Amino acid sequence: MRRREFIAGLVGAAAWPVVASAQQAAMPVIGFLNPTSPESNADRLRGFRQGMGGAGYVEGENVIIDYRWAEGRNDRLPQLAAALVRRHVSVIAAFTPAAAFAAKAATTTIPIVFGVNEDPVKLGLVANLARPDGNATGVNFFTAEVAAKRLDILHELLPGAARIAVLVNPANDTSTDSTLRDATEAARAIGLQIQILNAQTSDEINTAFEAIGHERPDALFVAGDAFFSSRRVQLVNLASRHGIPATFSQREFTDAGGLMSYGPNLTDAFRQIGLYVGQILKGAKPVDLPVLQSSTFELVINAETARMLHFTVPPSLLARADEVIE
Repeated sequence: MRRREFIAGLVGAAAWPVVASAQQAAMPVIGFLNPTSPESNADRLRGFRQGMGGAGYVEGENVIIDYRWAEGRNDRLPQLAAALVRRHVSVIAAFTPAAAFAAKAATTTIPIVFGVNEDPVKLGLVANLARPDGNATGVNFFTAEVAAKRLDILHELLPGAARIAVLVNPANDTSTDSTLRDATEAARAIGLQIQILNAQTSDEINTAFEAIGHERPDALFVAGDAFFSSRRVQLVNLASRHGIPATFSQREFTDAGGLMSYGPNLTDAFRQIGLYVGQILKGAKPVDLPVLQSSTFELVINAETARMLHFTVPPSLLARADEVIE
């Protein structure tokens, strides 16, 4: 009897890693599709995981996340999306319009939760915000659509400015088109001239600042763009080196030393995306989850950078700021 029990114990012990492996394999898998890199998304990833936690999912405990990063190359997104589909992930979280379109082109059945910076109806991702059709829903965080408001704030900061350089990423055509349209109309209304500069690589960012050095515009408006967010340290350092006041779309730039930012709280947007992903894992369908729209916008001013640039921020603007970095 003891010998049989001993052998049974050995068999059970030998089978334990197989059982554990099967349990690991049985966990649902989230496909995470992002055009940038993990280094530039630390705070946003925390928000995403917090949202999943609100739905009862913790990475490594009861869910697996398969991260696919395009490292600044949007042309890689379709193949990365296809790889997630081949893995039969349970849901795809796709960040930026380019990633969302790549995911939608790769599957019509796997649920997709997107995060985009402009109206997803205009983009063609969904037909209706309240009841999305097809397999996609998500969050619109309005980075591109607040371009006119951001230009107005820049003009309030620098009322004597006449020429503004606008830096856009031509590879991000949907957001670039809407940003330029809104910024051009707003500039015309307040009597500003704009100079459009293009950059989709780090070298092209350097080239754009060489043009700024030659042309000497009064200020710089950096469009909201995932690639620019991933290069925020480079952009902030170059703006400082050239002594040009610059406005950005997210507070991460002002935290890194940028002068001013106005835009949505992207960490909170990622939290909302994570929560939707968790709800889908629990059985919710995209059609039952209305597209969310960011309602929290932050005006952040870096007073230390303003002093370095030798100008005074108007008290009225300081009073309206959500945060002033000293």
